[in-house]
Amino acid sequence: MKIAVITGGLSTERDVAISSGARIADALRSKGHEVVLIDVFMGFESNISPEKLFKDNADLIQNKGVNEFIPDLRAVKLSRADKSDCFLGKNVVEICRAADITFFALHGGEGENGQLQAAFDILGLKYTGSGYLGAALAMDKGITKALCSLHRVLTPKGLIFKKGEDVVWDTFPCVIKPCSGGSSVGIAKANNPEELDAAVADAFSYEDEIVIEEFVEGREFSVGVLGDEVLPPIEIIPTTGFYDYKAKYQAGLTVEECPAKITEQEDKTLRDAALNAFNVLRLTSYARIDFILDKDGNAYCLEANTLPGMTPTSLLPQEAAAIGMDYPTLCEKIVELSLKKYN
Repeated sequence: MKIAVITGGLSTERDVAISSGARIADALRSKGHEVVLIDVFMGFESNISPEKLFKDNADLIQNKGVNEFIPDLRAVKLSRADKSDCFLGKNVVEICRAADITFFALHGGEGENGQLQAAFDILGLKYTGSGYLGAALAMDKGITKALCSLHRVLTPKGLIFKKGEDVVWDTFPCVIKPCSGGSSVGIAKANNPEELDAAVADAFSYEDEIVIEEFVEGREFSVGVLGDEVLPPIEIIPTTGFYDYKAKYQAGLTVEECPAKITEQEDKTLRDAALNAFNVLRLTSYARIDFILDKDGNAYCLEANTLPGMTPTSLLPQEAAAIGMDYPTLCEKIVELSLKKYN
């Protein structure tokens, strides 16, 4: 099968996406597929035919690690040869058109909020993961919270604020999040009004809409869903005290246990809640749902990830490994599940 793996993009999670994409491409090649790895924004300047690129298993990206700090997106834009502000770089559509399916190894921004999914639908191109509607619903934490509440999926109480509005909040501790961000970029915990003000200012530096919600004391878990199969919950234990961007992607800053050390009932509660949220948000193919499990065994949905990270430290591959599914098989399984939506 010819598979284009597109990655990179222009979100704060750009480096994470590239790390995921490189590993996905190598895994699919190990399964015998012809794979081209390309940055969706930077594109490919050469006129080499897509057919030759697939035959050569072309890797069109340099610098694939995840740094400690968020990437400089202005520098990325300035480095593009044609200086265009079009999200799709040169030859990206042509390469994807020559593929049997495109694997979206993207996080945040246009790659995960439904815009690219809608564009591919219009272009008649097949891609992995949820469609544009599910991607859009899950990307917005405010909409996720509202839909979960309507469908009896527990979620922390919270409010949405837009830039310029008066932020009125008096319950501490609380958590502040950009509405559509990922990888914990711009997320902070505040224990008092002074910390709240600083966290709100930081969150608004990333987006014009934020969510403030009550802090739920408990253990943090993530639960992957592959089609109609729910994977074993994985527990996330940051050694730094808060699961931020640095803790997620720098080795040694987080302890992860899978299968998690929980009771049968807790396991069932988390799996049922994950599948419920998956369906409520109209997701397809695969996703990962994040939860806080409180001391009374209640699972509070935090967010849904329609294109979960696939880096060496990512959660979904660890969950798949817990049921005996190795990484290349997981990547191939995602392709198979995604193709079903076109049958």
